[in-house]
Amino acid sequence: MGSEAAAVIPSSVVQQSFAELEKQRELITSCTLLWKELSDHFSTLERGLDIKSEALRSKRQSLNASTGHALDSLRRRELSIDAAVDLAIAKLDERRAAAVEALSATASEGDELDLAEKLRSLCTKMDFNGFFDLVVAKRKEVELLRLELPVALATCIDPTKFVMDAISGVFPVDKRRVKSPNDLGWACVLILESLVPVLADPELGTVRPLVTRNIRERAREMAKEWKMGLEQHGGIESVKPPDAHTFLQHLVTFGIVEKDDKELYQRFVVNFAWRRQMPKLAISLGLEDKMKDVIEELISKGHQLDAINFAYEAGLQDKFTPVSLLKSFLKDSNKATSTFEDHNSGGQATNYTCRKEQSIIRAAIKCIQEHKLEAEFPLESLQKRLEQLEKPKVEKKKPSGGGPAAPANKRTRANNGGPMPPAKAGRLTNNVHVSSPAAPAFVRSPSAHTTYLAAAPYPYDSPAGHGVYGSRSPPVIRDSYGYPAEGGPVTLGAPYHSPPMSYPVYGNYNPLGGYNNGVALGYQQAYYR
Repeated sequence: MGSEAAAVIPSSVVQQSFAELEKQRELITSCTLLWKELSDHFSTLERGLDIKSEALRSKRQSLNASTGHALDSLRRRELSIDAAVDLAIAKLDERRAAAVEALSATASEGDELDLAEKLRSLCTKMDFNGFFDLVVAKRKEVELLRLELPVALATCIDPTKFVMDAISGVFPVDKRRVKSPNDLGWACVLILESLVPVLADPELGTVRPLVTRNIRERAREMAKEWKMGLEQHGGIESVKPPDAHTFLQHLVTFGIVEKDDKELYQRFVVNFAWRRQMPKLAISLGLEDKMKDVIEELISKGHQLDAINFAYEAGLQDKFTPVSLLKSFLKDSNKATSTFEDHNSGGQATNYTCRKEQSIIRAAIKCIQEHKLEAEFPLESLQKRLEQLEKPKVEKKKPSGGGPAAPANKRTRANNGGPMPPAKAGRLTNNVHVSSPAAPAFVRSPSAHTTYLAAAPYPYDSPAGHGVYGSRSPPVIRDSYGYPAEGGPVTLGAPYHSPPMSYPVYGNYNPLGGYNNGVALGYQQAYYR
């Protein structure tokens, strides 16, 4: 009995033992969790180190590749120096002989030369004034000029000096004593573009123009003078498209692009994105890393068709899908057209919206065809809708079977043959039709801008003013894709145009009534292709 009583363990001891076991269990659990956390943490660190190591290896390989490419380029440039010198000496002798022969030619022979021979003759004689005047005089033969100018400039003894002297009369400042209303920026751009292949390095191509230090410094001074004039005449918003294009092409042609001015270049590129050569020019200006921002800005402004062109040029069409941009363009444009039609009534408003929708559809069709998107965006529905819109126009032109045709209630303008407004319109509204509805602010790409005006004899014609920065010239006639019309402008009684929201309106312009002076200014197709 006594031994059994001594063997009994008190309950308090049992409870204490279980409590101690519970503490041990919790400790083991805590250690297990801690070990798991530490294990996961070190695994994460290990994976991070592996990723960083792989990234470093990739960067090293990329650096080695770029270093090898740079060294190879330096070797090629070093080799090209001797080749360029030999080529320059050979060309100098050849051009000197050609110049002597050209100077000995009689004036009567010069009158019988065709355009190509005249250009070459002027270039060999280094007659830059006659050369520039000839280019301007042959504005209707732009495509022929584009083919013959590089060949002619290659015969110059000093092509770079010749071109700079040729354009110095109007760029960076118009120095002509008698300033015609014609804007000669197109001629400067054409000449500068034609000089690019002439200056191409025999080894590296157009990436490295062969320009001497003195010529490069002179080109920089011209660019600097133009920028100073820009600041003095209202800044970027006041510059005309041909002048800005001349400035940018001048930088690319002579290889004087400045890294510090890339923001300025980007603003010009965005403002004049509808110009056909602007995407390629943006790449040449060193804006490759800014193309994404440029495209996003164009999309935000409703210029989707221009954004598509830039996306293809920069190789970003996978990020900015053309089909989605086309759908957005059509949706926004049709919405704006419907809004205008809801707020306006009458024949003129209906006619305006009809032509505007035709312009939108043609713009989309041209974009699809240029970038070969027919498989992703079939043209059938757009073409069918375009036929529906054009059908009333065709029926209206059919002669009626009744009596004699009613006399046209139009007076002919003496200066350009365009239709005049009614005789009382000038007294009532300063030559602006009272019934003309106001133009809507269409939310769409400027590449869809279409202006139907009387044809003028010259691209970029504008009212007289300062040659480079003067008063704004009205918008250039462009086709439905926003670029110069392929077949010339359509002559109508009144222009149908709606300036983009981001661009200032030119003068006191009414989309149906014209300018407030009653003169319907016209703009022939520009040479940009």
